[in-house]
Amino acid sequence: MKKAIYIMMLAIAALCNRAVAQDSSIFPKGEIGKNTDNYTGTIWLNELNHPDSIFNFSLAQATYAPDAKLDWHIHPAGQYLLITEGTGYYQEKGKPGQIVHKGDIIKCLPGVPHWHGAAPGSTFAYIGVTPTTKGKTIWLQRVTAEEYKSVK
Repeated sequence: MKKAIYIMMLAIAALCNRAVAQDSSIFPKGEIGKNTDNYTGTIWLNELNHPDSIFNFSLAQATYAPDAKLDWHIHPAGQYLLITEGTGYYQEKGKPGQIVHKGDIIKCLPGVPHWHGAAPGSTFAYIGVTPTTKGKTIWLQRVTAEEYKSVK
């Protein structure tokens, strides 16, 4: 009987540790995006702050389901992506795509067309730091299946 109780307690502890590990995000996931004109797949967005007259940049957490991706776009004043979870892709126009992982920091240069998204079979999340002094994101065309599959 003691052995059965001990094994059951170990199983419960293992399940609790697994549940905690699955939700290791510092911030809540946010709301599922509703503007599907600018991305494919499921993406959650949590606006962490709103720019004001003192701090003219936005902070947002984006969480992607596997294979979800943003369309090609431009940030007029640039953007930093602080990768917090999973494996994703990042590509600038005219350059090969790159694989990015938790702990990477990506510098999206001002005015440079690029896209980013989750790799197949992996969730992907980041905190985006975006100056708003020169305007909002400019959306371009969809990422093609060939572009997505070409990232290595």
